Amino acid sequence: MRDWRVKRRERTRQLIELGGLIAKAELIELIDDDRAVILGLLIEAAAKLKGDNRDQQLLLWRRRGSRAFAQNRLAERS
Repeated sequence: MRDWRVKRRERTRQLIELGGLIAKAELIELIDDDRAVILGLLIEAAAKLKGDNRDQQLLLWRRRGSRAFAQNRLAERS
C-alpha cells in the first residue's frame, strides 16, 4: 500500500480515538454537542500546558484519566 494511504489511515484512526475520548468523558451529552465549547475547553487546556505548572497539570490529568480508564475496565468486566 502506498505510504500516503498508510499515513492517512493512521491519522484517521488517531482522530477517531480522540473523538472517542471526548465521548468517554461524557462531554457530548453534558454540553449538548456544542463543538465551540469543546474547542474552548481544549484551548483552555492547551493554555494551561503553556504555563508554569505544566508538569503538575499533566500529572493531575494523567491520574484522573488513568482512574477513569481503570473504572471503565472494571465496569466492563461486571
